[in-house]
Amino acid sequence: MTERPNILILMCDQLRRDALSIHGDVNLRTPNIDALATGGVRFSHACSTYPICVPFRFTFMTGEYAHSRKVPGIEYRMSPTEYTLADAFNEAGYETVYVGKWHLDGGHGRMGSALECGRTPVPRAYQGRWEKWFGFELRNAPFDTYYFKDDDPTPRPIEGYQTDGLYDIGMNYLAAERDSTRPFCMVISVEPPHDPFEAPPDIQAAWEAREIELPPNFEASDVARSEAFVLDRKRYYAMVENLDQNVRRMTDFLKAQGLAENTVVIFVSDHGELGGSHGLKGKQWPYEESVGIPAIVRDPRFPGRAGAAIEDPVCTEDFFPTLLGLAGLTPGEHLPGTDLSPLIHGEIESLDREGVLLEFVAELRKGMAFNRWVWRGFRSRRYKYTVRGDKMGAGAWQFFDLEADPYERRNLIDHPDFQDEIVRHHKLLRERLIETGDHFVLLPAFGCDGVNMWQ
Repeated sequence: MTERPNILILMCDQLRRDALSIHGDVNLRTPNIDALATGGVRFSHACSTYPICVPFRFTFMTGEYAHSRKVPGIEYRMSPTEYTLADAFNEAGYETVYVGKWHLDGGHGRMGSALECGRTPVPRAYQGRWEKWFGFELRNAPFDTYYFKDDDPTPRPIEGYQTDGLYDIGMNYLAAERDSTRPFCMVISVEPPHDPFEAPPDIQAAWEAREIELPPNFEASDVARSEAFVLDRKRYYAMVENLDQNVRRMTDFLKAQGLAENTVVIFVSDHGELGGSHGLKGKQWPYEESVGIPAIVRDPRFPGRAGAAIEDPVCTEDFFPTLLGLAGLTPGEHLPGTDLSPLIHGEIESLDREGVLLEFVAELRKGMAFNRWVWRGFRSRRYKYTVRGDKMGAGAWQFFDLEADPYERRNLIDHPDFQDEIVRHHKLLRERLIETGDHFVLLPAFGCDGVNMWQ
């Protein structure tokens, strides 16, 4: 047993928080992911600050707000000079291992050719200094995925389904190749349940034959669109079921290898999936189905915390310092996020903050949502306030009472009974924008000054 715990991060792509049975899904059972939560701690209001792939991964790897580098939704190449999560664990003597989707090397012309992207290696200098690399930029084709090892430019095929194959790579490395004299920090980053919605045929066929219950905020403009949304949701559930099966495989593997009692397991998604809620699909929007993500931590050193559900809103910026804190390392003081390990371990009962910032900084692709306008928001335990606008400035957009209206069907921005809370949240948002040096232009509202860092 090593002095410091191993850190195993199981990351998936586009899994919304409420698609897990432990978070209330009525259609799907995820017993193995649920078991991580009942054996550890889950965050009931975890948020993807900037709900799209690249900025989440940038912040996860650096701890910095994406707006600090003006990171667009996709097609951004992270500078090799950024101090990364791997750097921090390398300095502490950890063996660092990255497996799976990276999506921080500019996309390799993804919008021009998905096949080209899937066959192009990430240069060693742009791998964030993970010691061992079994990664790829992105593919979005779960039955046709290739990965690259270290600095070898040869594409290596993943046989079968991507999630199964990437978990195999991670487990095989830990079983036969890891340096057992050092603790490890490993990330396994799978694309499912990201679209295209494809699962192993047996699971997918079973789900397509089932009837499912749709949420109250499900909308579709016509019958054809509704049918397409429902079919996608069924296939999405099939992908989540396969992911849950792989979590069971990993849990059994850790026990068989004698690693379970000294490995902290973190399960997280980069953002959610709207799946027809509010008549939308994908992510990018500030609705809960988009920003709400699972965040589960099982730390076997603290069995007394098993089953704890933490109500404080947490955000992407919190993961970097928390992962270090779980390993007994001290995060840098410059980081904007909060080390949640004292909360996870029960050393404190709550966080000394009202809530978290939400944002969408830039969308470079024409025709996509938020190409012409962007948004910011503040999420507290009960409420969510958002503003929307363009480069000239943003004004009040939405205000939801998430306790009374969890499906966000009633925008209260003009409701007289909520004006005090709206003003309070506007001030909280304004303060956070100033504190984090956001270049976003917030227009004056509700008798409050705006924010314009350009002046």
